[in-house]
Parts: sequence; C-alpha cells; structure tokens
Amino acid sequence: MPDVGDIASRLRASGSVFAEDEAALLVAEARTPDELESMIGQRVAGLPLEVIVGWAEFCGRRIVVEPGVFVPRRRTEVVVREAVAAGRTGAVVLDLCCGTGAVGAAIHAALGGVELYASDVEPAAVRCACRNLEPLGGLVFEGDLYETLPASLRGRVDLLVVNAPYVPSDAIALMPPEAREHEPHVTLDGGADGVDIQRRVAAGAAEWLAPGGHMLIETSVAQAPLTVDAFREGGLTPEVRRADDVDGTVVIGGHAR
Repeated sequence: MPDVGDIASRLRASGSVFAEDEAALLVAEARTPDELESMIGQRVAGLPLEVIVGWAEFCGRRIVVEPGVFVPRRRTEVVVREAVAAGRTGAVVLDLCCGTGAVGAAIHAALGGVELYASDVEPAAVRCACRNLEPLGGLVFEGDLYETLPASLRGRVDLLVVNAPYVPSDAIALMPPEAREHEPHVTLDGGADGVDIQRRVAAGAAEWLAPGGHMLIETSVAQAPLTVDAFREGGLTPEVRRADDVDGTVVIGGHAR
C-alpha cells in the first residue's frame, strides 16, 4: 500500500498547498506503482493535478481535462449559478471561449434540455470540449469568438456564457507556475488591462442574443468596472454579481431598454 504521508511530504516540498488531498487522489487514480511514481513526478515538476489525472471536478461533475487546455477553476461556478438562475429548460446556450466546455456542461446538467453550442480558438480546447459536450448533444466550433458559429444562431442565444482571458499581460509572470508554464498564454492573456477579449465579446453580443437573453462574463473584483464598461459599450445593461464562497465575480446583462 503506498505511503500517502510520504507522497504528501514530497508534494509539499515541491510547493503543493493541498499536499495530503493531492496525494490521496494520485493514489486513488494510479493503476500501478510505476504509474503512481510517474504521476508524482509530474506533479512535483509542476504539471496541473487535473491534467495528470485527466479530469477536474466542476459543479459536482467530472470534466475531462487534456494537456494544453485551461483547467476549470472553482470560481467560475458563479457563472453557472447566475446563468441557471436566469435560464430555463429549452434555452439556447452558447459557451464562448469554452476551454473544456465545463460551463456549458454544468448548465446543461442543471437546466436540462438546453440547446448547447460552444466555441474556442484553441484546437486542443475544441477537441477536449467535444469529449465533454458532444455526449450531451452539444455542438463545438473552432474559431475566434463568433466567427465560425452558424448564422442560424444570430438573435437566438438565451444565455451567452464567457470565461474569456482576463489576466493583464504584465501579471501573467506573477501567476503560479502550473498556470503560466502549462496552460496556453492565449487562455490567460487579456491584454494590457485584462479586458481586451471581453470588449470584443461584448461588442458582438447584441447580434447573437435573443430578446430577453443574457450575457455573463467572469471577471475579477478589480476589473469588474472595466467589464461593466465593455457591456455598456456593447449596448447591454450590466450588473455585477459576487460569490464569496468560491471567490468568483461575474457581470451579467442583457439588451439596454
């Protein structure tokens, strides 16, 4: 039987904050002693735990995570909560900058019967999102924001959920190594003030939203005023929502009236 305490000590020495929990998970997921040792070595080297085991827990679901794809964060659960509160069964949902497709999958599970679409510019993310969303009936597109979405979606989207990059370019160097070294910079870099991609999303949102539809964009407390400005510039009426239990912030808004 592997010594979980010894494994935790090795992980802790490499900088792991939750060494005991991670050690227990690696032991549970490894099929052989050699595989366990390989997984420990990868974690000590800084590879994200979720990439090593191949999944992340998000809103109570296991989401497939592949190398080179942004790992779902718990703070993003605030986007799901607010989307579900604003949505309904049968809603048309578009998960933009979808990464693994975790947000769309969680909304589908909570509302049931949604018409689900997703898009990402990263080929690795699209492949991963297909694994998570196609079994749910979702359609995943590869392209820059709205560019490859079917024209039939224009004016039909009830919930436009977005986890666009919002880290200011100069702040990426301050992120934990497992993020800045193992996740594509395109999934992190939001430009000089962190809101460049959000502005582009907001500028095109009104064309895709259905009457009464909502756009929800994850942001930070510090950047929320800039995200709000992006909504207003796109003709949307914004409101900031906060979930302290997951340290998450989202701006939600619909067409200005």
